[in-house]
Amino acid sequence: MDLRSAEGDGPTSSRWDGGAEKADFTAKRKKKVAEIYQALNSDPTDVAALRRMAISEGGLLTDEIRQKVWPKLLNVNTSDLPPISGKDLRQVSKDYQQVLLDVRRSLRRFPPGMPDEQREGLQEELIDIILLVLERNPQLHYYQGYHDIVVTFLLVVGERLATSLVEKLSTHHLRDFMDPTMDNTKHILNCLMPIIDQVNPELHDFMQSAEVGTIFALSWLITWFGHVLSDFRHVVRLYDFFLACHPLMPIYFAAVIVLYREQEVLDCDCDMASVHHLLSQIPQDLPYETLISRAGDLFVQFPPSKLALDAAAQQQAEKTAASTFKDFELASAQQRPDTVLRQRFRGLLRPDERTKDVLTKPRTNHFVKLAVMGLTVALGAAALAVVKSALEWAPKFQLQLFP
Repeated sequence: MDLRSAEGDGPTSSRWDGGAEKADFTAKRKKKVAEIYQALNSDPTDVAALRRMAISEGGLLTDEIRQKVWPKLLNVNTSDLPPISGKDLRQVSKDYQQVLLDVRRSLRRFPPGMPDEQREGLQEELIDIILLVLERNPQLHYYQGYHDIVVTFLLVVGERLATSLVEKLSTHHLRDFMDPTMDNTKHILNCLMPIIDQVNPELHDFMQSAEVGTIFALSWLITWFGHVLSDFRHVVRLYDFFLACHPLMPIYFAAVIVLYREQEVLDCDCDMASVHHLLSQIPQDLPYETLISRAGDLFVQFPPSKLALDAAAQQQAEKTAASTFKDFELASAQQRPDTVLRQRFRGLLRPDERTKDVLTKPRTNHFVKLAVMGLTVALGAAALAVVKSALEWAPKFQLQLFP
C-alpha cells in the first residue's frame, strides 16, 4: 500500500487513510455478525445464509459464533446431545494405544503458552472423544491424522458438543478416510492432478514428468490442513469453508495451493525428490481468502462428476462421503451447500457470458490463463461483497456426483 495518498503527500493523510480503512473493516464485520445472528434467530434457522456467511470473506469470525453455527451446518441438535459414555473404553478399544501415541505427539496443536495442566486435561478429553465416536460407530476405522481434526473441534466447542459434531462429520465428510483400506482416500487424491490439468496443463505435465504423485497432499486432505498449518486462525477459517461446502472441497483447495505455487514448482529440478520436498512444505503466509474463492470457482466449473473418477470409485460409490452426503442433506432438510458457490460464480459473469464455458483447457498454448483466474484475483478482499451480490439461494442445481 502506498503510504502517500493521491490527495495528500504527508503522514497525516496516510494515517487518515488507515483510519478510514479500519473503520470500514469494523463496519463490515459488525454487519456480518448481525446477519449471522439474524440467520440463527430465524424460524426455522436460515442454514443457507449461514453457509453463505461461512464461505464468504472472514468466515464465521469468532469461536463464539462457530459454537452456534457449526452445529447448524452439520444438523446437530445442541439441545439433545447424547450422554457421554460411562464405559472405560481405554480398556477395551483396539485403537487406544495408537490414539494415545498420536495425542501425545499433538502438543503443537494447542495454543502456545497454555498451562501444561490445562493442555493435559484437553488431551485426555481428546482421547475420550475419539474412542467414544469409534465405539458408537464400529464401521469406522481410526487413521493417523484423525486426531488433528478432532482437536480443532474440541478447542472451539468443548468436549460434549465436539463429540456430536465429530461423530456426524466422521459418518459423512470424513467417511472415505475411515474405511478399512485407503482405497477411497486414494480415489480422492487422484482428483488432484485432473483439476491441475484443467487449469494449468504446463504445471500438470511438469509434475507428471517429475513423477511426484499426490502423496505430498495426503496430510492436507485427511486432517483438513489442521496438521500442516501452524496458525489456528487459519485452520478454523478453512473449517468454516469446508463445513459449509461439499465433502470434496478440501481436494480443490489443495489444487489451488499447488496452482498458486506454480512458479516455485516450475523453478524446481524436474525430479520427484525436489518437487515433493517443495510441495510438502506448505507456506504459512498463503492468501487464504483468495484461495478459498478460487477453490469455490473451480468446484463450480469442474464438479466431481467431471473429474473422471475411475470405475472402482464408481462401483464403491455407496461407501464414499460424496455419495452419503446426498442422504445427509436430505435428512437435514438443508439446501445444497454448493449452490452458493455456483451462484457466486454466475454472479461474477456478465449475462452474455453465463451460457459459455468460462474455463477452457488451453492445450495449444500452455501460457494462456484461464478466465476464472482473472475473475478471482480480486476476490480476496471482496469475497463478502461478491457473495452478497450473488443471486438469492435456491436449490436450482442438482449435482450428480457419480453418473
